[in-house]
Amino acid sequence: MILVTGASGFVGGKIMQECKNTIACPSLRGLDEDDIKRIVEKNQIDTIIHTAAISDIGECERDPEASYTANVLIPIYLARASKNIKLICFSSDQVYSGADGDCPFTEDMVRPANTYARHKLEMEHRVLDIAPNAVMLRAEWMYDYYLEKSNYFMGILNATDSVCYSSQQFRGITYVKEVARNMEQVVLLPGGAYNFGSETTKSMYEITKEFLALIGKDIRVEDSPSRHNLWINCEKARRHGVIFSSVEDGLKDCARDYGLLK
Repeated sequence: MILVTGASGFVGGKIMQECKNTIACPSLRGLDEDDIKRIVEKNQIDTIIHTAAISDIGECERDPEASYTANVLIPIYLARASKNIKLICFSSDQVYSGADGDCPFTEDMVRPANTYARHKLEMEHRVLDIAPNAVMLRAEWMYDYYLEKSNYFMGILNATDSVCYSSQQFRGITYVKEVARNMEQVVLLPGGAYNFGSETTKSMYEITKEFLALIGKDIRVEDSPSRHNLWINCEKARRHGVIFSSVEDGLKDCARDYGLLK
């Protein structure tokens, strides 16, 4: 049985839909370590998938204390309570937000450049110190046809005149359904941190132009100034059977699922 935190959220909700033998964890907001221990102990579970977080980068900058509680302390409490239970925590590709380079980043190239990223990296280290068998998923920007959370897919669908993406920015973006469907393999991963998501060799500018053509939407793509890359190499997870579509094929699959192909 799998306990899913953030079960009503963007990622957790999709895991609840796509994965068998899942139960929703009550909200962890405002709970202390003893409360979380009781939740874990009263459920007959063998796995915890922890998706709950404060993931808005701006919100974390404005309220670093709340970010620290949600993004560092809560996962630590889960790790202490997990004992022989497999713990899977969603981290973020933002841990590479300050990294330099013109090739996809491997797991040893971390350099966080914002509060959210620093807290996620601290979480990884501290949870793994407590539970070495835990898995840290450095997840990319995820998308779906989902009205409650801003994401790449909805941004393109809702654009009316133009969108701005850089021909010098490279990053992976991932269909959240593939994230959920990979959980069966993720549970089998050895403990450690893993880059997690779809890969590409194309810039966000190229990806966007191709996607607009695919769905038959006629708006401009403006080449915006270069920003930092969040371009990750997912070979480590792939060696253990965690397989994603390419960025381009993932977008095509999502568009097809929602009847948007021209």
